[in-house]
Amino acid sequence: MDHASNVVLQSLDFTPETLMNAEIYGDEDHRIGTVSHVHGLGTDSEVIIDVSGFLGLGRKSVMMSAKDLIFMRDDNGSVHGLTSWTKDQVRALPEHDH
Repeated sequence: MDHASNVVLQSLDFTPETLMNAEIYGDEDHRIGTVSHVHGLGTDSEVIIDVSGFLGLGRKSVMMSAKDLIFMRDDNGSVHGLTSWTKDQVRALPEHDH
C-alpha cells in the first residue's frame, strides 16, 4: 500500500466519528484489524481494534493507545491506521471487554 499521497491526521481528528471502522495495518502493510470503538479524544485516546485470527476465526478485541498508531486519510477519504507492531504482537495484548 502506497501511503505517499495520504494525509496524516492531526490529534484533533482523533475522534470516534473519524476513527470508527478504520482498517489497521502493521509491519509490511499486513492487515491487523478494524477499529470498533474509541475511548477519549486526541492522542490520549484508546482505540479498540477487532483482530481476527486465522481464516477469520478467533476474533478478539484489544486496546491500543492512539499514540502507537498513525492515522491517515487516503485519496478516497477513507481513514486507516498504521503501526510498527506486528499482528502477533497486537493479538498478544489482553482481550478488551467493552
